[in-house]
Amino acid sequence: MGIIGRIRNAAGRLAFGSGAPIDEPRLLEFLGIDPGKPKAISEATYFTCLKVLSETMGKLPLKFYRTDESGGRNRASPQSRKEELIMDRPNPFTAPATFWASIEANCEHYGNAYVWIQRAFTPQAYGGNYDVKNYYIMQSDQVEILMDDEGIFADRGRLYYRYSDRRSGKSYVFDSEDVMHFKTWLTWDGVSGKSVRDILKTTIAAEGHSQKYLEKLYESGLSASAVLQYTGDLDKLRREKLQKEYNELLSGAKNAGKVVPLPVGMTLQPIGYKLADAQYLELKKYSALQIAAAFGVKPNQVNDYTKSSYASAESQQLAFLIDTMLYRLTMYEQEINYKILSDQQRKDGYFFKFNEKVLLRADAKTQVDTITAAVQNGVYTPNEGRNFLDLPEQEGGNQLIVNGNYCPLTMVGAAYEGSGQDGSAG
Repeated sequence: MGIIGRIRNAAGRLAFGSGAPIDEPRLLEFLGIDPGKPKAISEATYFTCLKVLSETMGKLPLKFYRTDESGGRNRASPQSRKEELIMDRPNPFTAPATFWASIEANCEHYGNAYVWIQRAFTPQAYGGNYDVKNYYIMQSDQVEILMDDEGIFADRGRLYYRYSDRRSGKSYVFDSEDVMHFKTWLTWDGVSGKSVRDILKTTIAAEGHSQKYLEKLYESGLSASAVLQYTGDLDKLRREKLQKEYNELLSGAKNAGKVVPLPVGMTLQPIGYKLADAQYLELKKYSALQIAAAFGVKPNQVNDYTKSSYASAESQQLAFLIDTMLYRLTMYEQEINYKILSDQQRKDGYFFKFNEKVLLRADAKTQVDTITAAVQNGVYTPNEGRNFLDLPEQEGGNQLIVNGNYCPLTMVGAAYEGSGQDGSAG
């Protein structure tokens, strides 16, 4: 099986065969999780932050534009299959929303995400071209970045990406021009990003232990430990047998509120331990906010509304867009434009851009009022305003309109010249 087939089937077989159960230890290892330690992905705040960022990227449509001579931008039609694919269907198995969401999830979880640009030679009458056939997401933990310091492959200082198939032991080396590389905000060399897991390894591990402790507490029926006092002396075997018997009688949710008989001479003394005494909730909340801050996710997005100071949901989204997503989108757009478009296309003013306005959609009344004001003041044409509302264009709606009482600043007062009504004392 070639590299195409291996990347296609990677999610299904995960380098250890098909049909593996979801709790398979090797699956956890594939996801970067140590089966013997608290799992980062199972921590609620970590998972929520991944969900917020991934879904945000997934719901931003990628658009193709061209800058005109005046400096304005206009929607442009795809010039070839490579522009159509990245916007409509990156590969036969992945929709654009899933494609970008998966890239962001890999990027945040591993620190880097990679997309292989599959090219195929298309013969023509005079020579031929290498045209893009598909875009495939590569497994981040199986990609290694190589710097050719000695000029072994080509020019010295070029970057290459080695994809290793763990099952077959085969590896493939791709030129940097054939791989789109996305990374997190933290990178010391500008080449490889650092994952949030590594940045907050201790905090996430502590949160995992906290979650694990709470799970055990629920399993025990929210009952603490107890001391069984008895008169006399018992050997180790009888003591362990007695301990096992009362563990079965007292532990677990099924035994909550249960009356347990005790022989004469024995006393059961519960050991009280309150979560409030250990400031469990305060510490858990503090750790959750630390994880969210590292991701750039706002507290309200992880269901913490204690200090919410936003006037509306729209202002919350605007803060999230400016503080977190604006950098992410800029990084994505720069990599896409450089790796997909040719030098001539960029010179001619073509570029890709994510439509970030979908994050700022207001209620129906505010949206209509805003569009109406823009149309009446000559910012949008009527048809452009109708497009925002998913309404069909109408004849004559491509002309800008303004109030007839408006006039240029240089002509203010021209109507009163020579009429004696200019306010002068004459």
